[in-house]
Amino acid sequence: MAPQASPVPAPSVIVTLPTWNESENVLALSQALLALGPNYQVLVVDDNSPDGTWKLVAEAGKSEPRLHLLHRTSDKGRGAAGRAGFLRALEMGADVVVEMDADFSHQPRFVPALVARLLDPAREVGLVLGSRAVAGGSDDDRGALRRLITLAANLYIRILLGVPVKDCNSGFRCWRRSTLERIRVQDTFSKGPAIVQELLFKTAREKIGIAEVGIEFIERQRGESTLTLRILLKGYTTVLQLRWMALRGKL
Repeated sequence: MAPQASPVPAPSVIVTLPTWNESENVLALSQALLALGPNYQVLVVDDNSPDGTWKLVAEAGKSEPRLHLLHRTSDKGRGAAGRAGFLRALEMGADVVVEMDADFSHQPRFVPALVARLLDPAREVGLVLGSRAVAGGSDDDRGALRRLITLAANLYIRILLGVPVKDCNSGFRCWRRSTLERIRVQDTFSKGPAIVQELLFKTAREKIGIAEVGIEFIERQRGESTLTLRILLKGYTTVLQLRWMALRGKL
């Protein structure tokens, strides 16, 4: 009788959660993510939240070895935290890195679909977005004005950066390790949420395949958002900077 092939080990999936004052959400979200399977780990990247988010994670991590904390006290900001989270996940040996918001607007139930699409051998890609703008995706939980702003922003980014996706602003993403290494995630410069567009642009410029999977985006139920109009506008000026740097060969 022919010997049976050894089962292929499940990929190591590390979910990074950049947090700021998410004490009302972080533990429940972490538990839901860890319940997806024994190959899942959660890395909370907290910028010394005044509400003690990091303290809750540190305490919970004492009894849950798959829950990790990166407690940052300097170089704060969404962009720096995102970069630090990616680098720590790679150091931890991740095969797949998922990044998502920590307020449940990105729901854990969609993570397996993103991972499955990323690892589909018949349709190889290096990045999968959780998208509100493709079949199966929705953004109905937000007001009409905010949805209109999102549509306009996506059009602006697609035209300016030439990226072949419909939801350029999605921060719900699933990466192959090789993609993050190839685009040199350690060299990202965006300090704020524009890191989302920066990494998307760099991935597209490397001609790495990108796919979108429909998700249902919902408004946070607990806690307060730190995303302001000023931060959004600053992010869109960074998009201009990215295009200018690319034209000058500086990217």
